[in-house]
Amino acid sequence: MTVSTVVPYTLTRLGVVMAPEAGEPLEAEGVFNPASGRTPDGKLHLLPRLVAEGNVSRVGLAEVEFHDGVPAGVIRRGVVLAPDEGWERGLNNAGVEDPRTTWVPGLGTHLMTYVAYGPLGPRLALAVSTDLRTWRRLGPVQFAYQPDLDTDLNLFPNKDAVFFPEPVPGPDGRPCYAMLHRPMWDLGWFRPGEGVHLPAGITDERPGIWISYVPAEEVHSDITALVRLRDHRCVALSEFPYEELKIGAGPPPVRVEEGWLLIHHGVTGHIPDAFDPSTQKVEYAAGAILLDPSNPGRVLARTAEPILMPETEDERFGAVPNVVFPTAIEEIDGIRYVFYGMADAKIGVARLDRVR
Repeated sequence: MTVSTVVPYTLTRLGVVMAPEAGEPLEAEGVFNPASGRTPDGKLHLLPRLVAEGNVSRVGLAEVEFHDGVPAGVIRRGVVLAPDEGWERGLNNAGVEDPRTTWVPGLGTHLMTYVAYGPLGPRLALAVSTDLRTWRRLGPVQFAYQPDLDTDLNLFPNKDAVFFPEPVPGPDGRPCYAMLHRPMWDLGWFRPGEGVHLPAGITDERPGIWISYVPAEEVHSDITALVRLRDHRCVALSEFPYEELKIGAGPPPVRVEEGWLLIHHGVTGHIPDAFDPSTQKVEYAAGAILLDPSNPGRVLARTAEPILMPETEDERFGAVPNVVFPTAIEEIDGIRYVFYGMADAKIGVARLDRVR
């Protein structure tokens, strides 16, 4: 099947909505890569990644302020998740990082995926909330063993996980909750000399977007089933120049008339073998993918060029320069807005428009 490069959506940057507060130690190294959602009173909030000195990340809560109906600032409402569990901390590191939240009407719950930066590096974890303020951890994600992959997905660091907001058809046609995620096959950064281990059928070692499922009936009986995912499939790998190094999911997929719209990121440049983001010389840009509503593991179209690139001073200079990293999407008065990290330092907002 030929995949189209026509995805009729654009992003128009509107400005900065959140920057580190001077003198606030929990934000000493930046605020960026937020999740989002609405509290029971209907107010829109961001859940930013707050980075303290030493690269220790927490998840905050910040009510969005508007100017002429457009997100323009925030009111801080505190911290809602910190690396308090042993598996979220190592001897020399700690963090709950890069949250993504999906409001799932069928569960009456906000579902947060986040990266637990623990003893063996980045690992995916889930938490749930009804009000965005109080979160209950469901624990680390457990990928079921799948013989045809000839590997165990639990061995690998993983990031950029997002859930669809409603059940979708699973591989056998049954309604399932589905999660997009990005395994990373190089184990050498925490076990020197171990190198890359690829699953069966994968020949490109660059990290790409995968999908995993759990039957909806199991989740409705026991919400903790969401951490026990199965039926893993590769959805998309790097294909275009702006995705040269790797790709990953951005905000949770949004249902549009063409299918499921996934804003994603693509990375170019150079990443040294040592796992130290400050030594990277990279550029993160945003693209768009359309997924088939009857089979969300199948790509219908994807943009050959980015729809947002680092161009402003806030996007080009920061803790990690040249980064736009979309992580949240919200509809306000019929208009969709995408919130994104700027150079691992601030949070920006862009308007998502459909090209007519």
